[in-house]
Amino acid sequence: MKTLVFFLLGNVFLSGFYAQDKILTKTGTTVFEASVPSFEEVKATNKNSGCILNTNTGEIVGLILIKGFKFRLALMEEHFNENYMESSKYPKAVFKGKVTNFNWKEVGSTPQQYDINGTMEIHGKSKEITIQAKIYKKEDATILTSDFILNTDDYNIELPLFIRSKVAKKVNVTINYQLR
Repeated sequence: MKTLVFFLLGNVFLSGFYAQDKILTKTGTTVFEASVPSFEEVKATNKNSGCILNTNTGEIVGLILIKGFKFRLALMEEHFNENYMESSKYPKAVFKGKVTNFNWKEVGSTPQQYDINGTMEIHGKSKEITIQAKIYKKEDATILTSDFILNTDDYNIELPLFIRSKVAKKVNVTINYQLR
């Protein structure tokens, strides 16, 4: 799976990226939570998220294989993939964007907040979004973290009537990527 993520990222985004100008990960962590009070936790983690950042231009690309999200309950994971995300039909989520006012020379060990503007594609639907992220250097890696909210309605993710009250439409997403 890791090889597939790297291959997809490489093939889709090599144009405009030069080896000395990019840092990447294929083992980033993405967590989403769509829990509502008084019901079963709806939370999953994907530890094979891919991301490339062009340090020259601030262009950024992320790719997540939907089937890579792991839930505490196997049945929840099955319903997520088969019924809601239709991961056989829509196997990946892709973000393409640019870090606003990015200057690689100014990235140091103190986290700096940046806006990242781009297009998020999930479930075959695309939407322009802006997220806030912190970027900083730590040891031999550049760390990119963010917490943001996505709305299932924006991506035509339909939840059956009998579970709509148990799953939030506004999904909290947390990313933590170590780029090298």
